Amino acid sequence: MDDLVEVIRSFPIIAAVRHYENLDEALRSGVNVIFLLTGDIFSIGDVVSKIKKNGKAAFVHADMIEGLGHDRASMEYIAKIIKPDGIISTRSYTIKYAREVGLFSIQRFFLVDSQGLNTGINEVRKSMPSAIEVLPGILHEKTGCVVSKVRTPVIAGGLIESKADVISALKAGAIAISASKKELWFLE
Repeated sequence: MDDLVEVIRSFPIIAAVRHYENLDEALRSGVNVIFLLTGDIFSIGDVVSKIKKNGKAAFVHADMIEGLGHDRASMEYIAKIIKPDGIISTRSYTIKYAREVGLFSIQRFFLVDSQGLNTGINEVRKSMPSAIEVLPGILHEKTGCVVSKVRTPVIAGGLIESKADVISALKAGAIAISASKKELWFLE
């Protein structure tokens, strides 16, 4: 699991792919990690395989795979059939099941207000994901606050539009950022 954290840190921009038509561009970019924020049970395995054949780590957003439930059997299916490097989810119980089947897990939570911040931190402490993703990623002060309150690697995601946003998130303590903005995938 620590190896995946190092892969993420080695190039701290993650391509967040919302549509398969953007996948080839993500594969051509310098990113080491791709977050798949789309898919269904029929296509996701082939897409994950393609990403891995191109030498990149593939993470699937378990909540967004059409036709897949949110129980332990679904996490076993992801681990044994789809075979990504890890999963992303907003659900604590999905993170728990992913951990039980040996998947690297990234728990997403949204910073909408101070209650959301406290709830997110408490959920992370209970579910013990491999990493967390804080959205929106442009709230650099709050990203730094999360980093200081948990011992889990933090990824900043959402609304990151520029190199300056990337630098600010990393300075706040995030190990990486995730972005769907394709121009950011090609930053050096």
